[in-house]
Amino acid sequence: MSDKVVLAYSGGLDTSVAIRWLKERYDLDVIALNVDVGNERDFSAVRQKALDIGAVKALVTDAKELFVNYFVFPALQADALYEGQYPLATALARPLMAKLLVDTALEEGASAVAHGCTGKGNDQVRFEVSISALAPSLKIIAPAREWGMTREESINYAQRYGIPVPATAASPYSIDENLWGRSIECGVLEDPWVEPPEEVFAWTNSPGDAPNVPGYVEIGFEQGIPVTIDGQEMDGVSLIQRVNELAGKHGVGRIDLLENRLVGIKSREIYEAPAATVLLQAHQALEAMTLSKNQLRFKQKVAVECADLIYNGLWFSSLHQDLAAYIKSSQRYVTGTVRLKLFKGGCQVVGRKSPKSLYSYGLATYDKGDEFDQSASPGFIHIWGLPLRTQAQVQPPTQDEGPLSIMAPKKTEEDN
Repeated sequence: MSDKVVLAYSGGLDTSVAIRWLKERYDLDVIALNVDVGNERDFSAVRQKALDIGAVKALVTDAKELFVNYFVFPALQADALYEGQYPLATALARPLMAKLLVDTALEEGASAVAHGCTGKGNDQVRFEVSISALAPSLKIIAPAREWGMTREESINYAQRYGIPVPATAASPYSIDENLWGRSIECGVLEDPWVEPPEEVFAWTNSPGDAPNVPGYVEIGFEQGIPVTIDGQEMDGVSLIQRVNELAGKHGVGRIDLLENRLVGIKSREIYEAPAATVLLQAHQALEAMTLSKNQLRFKQKVAVECADLIYNGLWFSSLHQDLAAYIKSSQRYVTGTVRLKLFKGGCQVVGRKSPKSLYSYGLATYDKGDEFDQSASPGFIHIWGLPLRTQAQVQPPTQDEGPLSIMAPKKTEEDN
């Protein structure tokens, strides 16, 4: 009897080809595991396809709530954006999938797990580092990295053995999607000078074709977690789905990024992330109202570090656990409502309120009711500027270079 391998199965080109390849190459019985993180509507068809190709068992796990509550919302609380733009949709799903792969392998008595990642991408790292952290004894197989086929050769392999796949030579895009976003690469997108064709977008209207009337949405948060849309309470999955629809209608959430992959190459990636774009902007606006200046500045540094950890496959690291504890603490008073305007591809915060707001109208206003004691300012300025005055007296600044170069007297011909 053949040993068993649990394959992270998406129904796409590489994982579909991998079912047959794993049997041919390793003589392993393949258990296909499809993890539902909001990436597929007809899982019965995907499951049946895996069985038709040769899997001995095809499992589907609904992990949308786990994904949102334990991965997406913590990343939202962290304001995690890789290189300031990518909301990490795929990167957030991989550690969850790795955990479910390990659990299934242990339940099924499999000696190995497999994934469909290539040797050039980030996902191979995310899967394998996570699996190794959770179950070091499991063998990890990466068919797409081992077989060395080009994308066109993989398509030909699938056609030769009657394996139905969505990719064709005419439409060679590689697509990954879940509730938090959709990524598209390959094909003409590999030329960073080429504008992405409209056909690659599925969740967002072209900004030019979006409604001519702006849309408004109010997002309510409790301790950094979105809980309401326009005053209506919703569970996390439904809330994200609804914001995706609202923002996508107005063309919000398109990202064209030339990013630095973990493996050391630059890659052109197209993302659609309507809900992530809106919710991240709303969350940051509410933090600006409820966190002190020092909290906010430090948390911005933590956000960069957290985004790098997630992108680099270190979700299960001790450092991430430590940062997560700080992030959770920082969200104690991030409660309130943010109003956003959606129009022709743009998302703009136009209002915010919070019962824990640090904004004081009495201190901020220049009108009647001003509570700010302006008479205290001269003394404050005197003390604040004391170090600068002291240093300037003892160590006069050089004026011929740096920030003060504009003050240096201009040379004339006589000087020369």
